[in-house]
Amino acid sequence: MKAKLILENGTTFQGNAFGYLKDSVGEVVFNTGMTGYQEVLTDPSYYGQIVTMTYPLVGNYGINLEDMESKSSYVKGFIVREKCNYSSNFRSELELEDYLKQNKVIGLEGIDTRALTKILRDNGTMKGIITLEDFSYEQVEGKIKEFTNNDAVKNVTVKEKYTIEGKGKHIAIMDFGIKQNIVRCFTKRNCKVTVFPADAKAEEVLAANPDLIFLSNGPGNPEDLKESIENIKKFIGKKPIVGICLGHQLLALSLGGKTSRLKFGHRGCNHPVKDLKENKVHITSQNHGYYVSDLPKEIEITHVSVNDGTIEGMKHKNLPIFSVQFHPEACPGPKDTEYIFDEFIKYAL
Repeated sequence: MKAKLILENGTTFQGNAFGYLKDSVGEVVFNTGMTGYQEVLTDPSYYGQIVTMTYPLVGNYGINLEDMESKSSYVKGFIVREKCNYSSNFRSELELEDYLKQNKVIGLEGIDTRALTKILRDNGTMKGIITLEDFSYEQVEGKIKEFTNNDAVKNVTVKEKYTIEGKGKHIAIMDFGIKQNIVRCFTKRNCKVTVFPADAKAEEVLAANPDLIFLSNGPGNPEDLKESIENIKKFIGKKPIVGICLGHQLLALSLGGKTSRLKFGHRGCNHPVKDLKENKVHITSQNHGYYVSDLPKEIEITHVSVNDGTIEGMKHKNLPIFSVQFHPEACPGPKDTEYIFDEFIKYAL
C-alpha cells in the first residue's frame, strides 16, 4: 500500500507502508547502527519518535523474544530503505512486519533514507507524519502541530516498584524508560535491584535504604521533568548517585547545570567517546536528542564526544556522584564500556 512521509517543512517522500496500517505522527530521527533494529524498536527512549534506519537492508535476521529491551515497541513509526520479507537466522522467531503489526507500529519502506538523513542533518530533527491519505498541507500541518512528547516518561515508566533479589549491593533504580540490559548488567553482578516508577517520591526511595541510586535512560526533554529534578536534589549528599543518558541530564540539572537540544541527536552504535582520565577512546552506543551543555565548577568532566566535543560523562569533585551520556549496557552496539557498571558499583556505600 502506498504511503508518504511528510516532514513539517513540507518535504515529502513516497514509499510503501507495511506493518500496522494506520497514520502516525512523531519526531523523525535517524539511527546509524548497521544492526540492532530489534533493540531500537523496543528501547523506551524512542517513545514518540519515527525512527529511520540508515543501513539499507532491515529485517534480514528477524525478531526473537530474547533480545527485547522492553515488553513492547514505543516508536511511532519505522522507516527503512528495503525491508527483508524472509529472515534467515536460527534465532528468528518472528518476521519484522509481523512484529510491527502486533505492536501497532506503521512501517515505511522504499524511500531514499540517505536523502532523508541528509535533510535531518542539515535542517535538524523535525516532526513528521507517515500517512496513507492524500491530506492537504494545511491538514498535515495541523496534525503535526498537535503532536507533543511532553508526557513521554509517564508513558514508559514502570507502574509499580518491583525487586529482583541479589546478595550484593542494593541498587535503587529510578525508571525513566529503562532498557532491560541495564537491569541485567546489575543483576549479573549479584546486585539486589529495586526498580521505582519515575514519579516515586524521594522519601520512598530513601526509605528502602539502597547502597546506590541509579537514574536510568529515557525519552524526551529533561527540562520537562521538574518533579524528578526536585526529587533527585533530595538524594544529593544522602546517597551515592549514578546515571545514564536522560538520568545523566537530570542529574546535571539537579546539580545546577544546564541542558540543550542537539541539532539532530546522537543515535547509533558507532559514536567515539574519549575517557579523559584514561586518555582512551571507546566506541559507544547512544540515543539522545539533548545533552549537558554547562556544569557548575564542583563538577568534573570525565568523558567527551570525539565527534562534536559535547559532554559525555561527569563526576562530582567531593560527593559520590558519577554519570555518563552514552549507553555502557549497549544492546545494540559494542560493549566496550560495560566496565562502567563496575565503576558505578564502586560508588555504592
